[in-house]
Amino acid sequence: MGTIPTTRILIVGGGSAGWLCAAYLAKLFGDSKEITLVEAPDIGAIGVGEGSFPSLRATLAAIGIPEAEFIRESSATFKQGITFQNWLHGEEHYFHPFSMPSQRPGAPELLPYWLQGLAGNKPFAEAVTMQKRVVDAQRAPKRPGDSDYNGPMNYAYHFDAARFAGLLAKHARKLGVRHVQDHVEGVQLDLDGAIASVDTREHGALTADLYIDCSGFRALLIGGALGAPFHSVSDILLCDTALAVQVPHPAPDTPIASATISTAHEAGWTWDIGLQERRGIGYVYSSRHTSDERAEQVLRAYAGPAAEGLNVRKIPMRVGYREQHWIKNCVAIGLAGGFLEPLEASGIGLVETAVHMLGALFPHNGEMAPVARHFNQFMGERYARIVDFIKLHYCLSKRREQFWIDNCDPATWTDSLRDKLAMWRCRPPQRMDFLTDFEMYPPTSWQYVLYGMDFPKAMPPLPGLEPLAEAARQEFANIAAVSARAVADLPDHRAFVALLCRHENAFRNDFHTIRATVIH
Repeated sequence: MGTIPTTRILIVGGGSAGWLCAAYLAKLFGDSKEITLVEAPDIGAIGVGEGSFPSLRATLAAIGIPEAEFIRESSATFKQGITFQNWLHGEEHYFHPFSMPSQRPGAPELLPYWLQGLAGNKPFAEAVTMQKRVVDAQRAPKRPGDSDYNGPMNYAYHFDAARFAGLLAKHARKLGVRHVQDHVEGVQLDLDGAIASVDTREHGALTADLYIDCSGFRALLIGGALGAPFHSVSDILLCDTALAVQVPHPAPDTPIASATISTAHEAGWTWDIGLQERRGIGYVYSSRHTSDERAEQVLRAYAGPAAEGLNVRKIPMRVGYREQHWIKNCVAIGLAGGFLEPLEASGIGLVETAVHMLGALFPHNGEMAPVARHFNQFMGERYARIVDFIKLHYCLSKRREQFWIDNCDPATWTDSLRDKLAMWRCRPPQRMDFLTDFEMYPPTSWQYVLYGMDFPKAMPPLPGLEPLAEAARQEFANIAAVSARAVADLPDHRAFVALLCRHENAFRNDFHTIRATVIH
């Protein structure tokens, strides 16, 4: 196997993971690789959460999909962060923005001065970025005329998972990906334990040099055929079930939030995601702390009358990841490799990470083993750090339901998270606490969550701070002033999404109209 060049790639499974992988690799390698994707025609996408991370912009640009086409074809809207409601006591909220704290040339790092109280009583995210004001005013993160995938605010998207997969499939086929619709009925191994072929119902045996398992929770190749052990983290992340419902907007002009709304409840939390025609609402909960019947009551109470008569879909969640994502000539991407609850939209981000890494480290000469070892280490570390970040949201809560009490028990924390929190009691998080290449979430994301959850504002005596204190005060005031101008300058979120969905000629004709009608 090691002496045969890797030119033929077989992707098993479609959905967002399979088709993103197919489109990205086809764009990257062109005609030098033969890429086939086989998927069963009657298996739909899981679509838990339907949210993304800002990295998706670069991925879509790399594939060559225009932003307006993505918005139109995926029923997509903009996401500028996450609003967390009722996570601390049950009567408050905080915001995790995607934009970084102000980094204007000449201005000091603002966190130490915020910890000293120089921003008054403003929450950290509101004091150091303008994004919360923009989201609260229901503005879009960019303006007409801004180039594709660029804008003054950092942003990601909400999207319809099935429609997104369809868009990726269309582009992948244009790029030369062969699409086989068939059921996989078996996997054959060779004498070395590598995959020799994938058996399908109607097309017989399909062969390749590299097999990519995008078969979702079924993990037909990496789990079923190759037996990669699954590392459960259910003793750390206690939620194991989700209920989901799709609720139509009451009117065509209903405002659309440009942030995910995550609301804590007695045994978990709800997501609330606004798409163009509907809201996606789901309740992620621990079956050890509530019943399915009670969970549905919580979900329907949150969704309100609009959900009456609508079916609720139950999604069991096996939370954890494979100890090996790459074995022999098979690599798992997406749910086949692992799943962590959708609290911070890590799902699509992990797919992107795996696809980018596969493209960068691709074993063109057929030498799989060294790439596999590197890939496995990288993905394992990435998953482990995301587990810590998600757990951070739970372990600082002061809610008194048993679910939250159990999450605050240090026995359910990892050693690495326990060490981080111990260090941060005497100083704030900073870059040296993180190994950048393994992190999905930057240090500022940890800061937003940590201080949003009212972690003690520890600040060691640093004599070098005082000379720049006045500059920090001016920067806090500047952010407040610029926030007001941003709200005035950025368009209404729904109106801007509608503009992007129109024909390109209409976009040009309406450029000045939207500024006159929705900015003021």
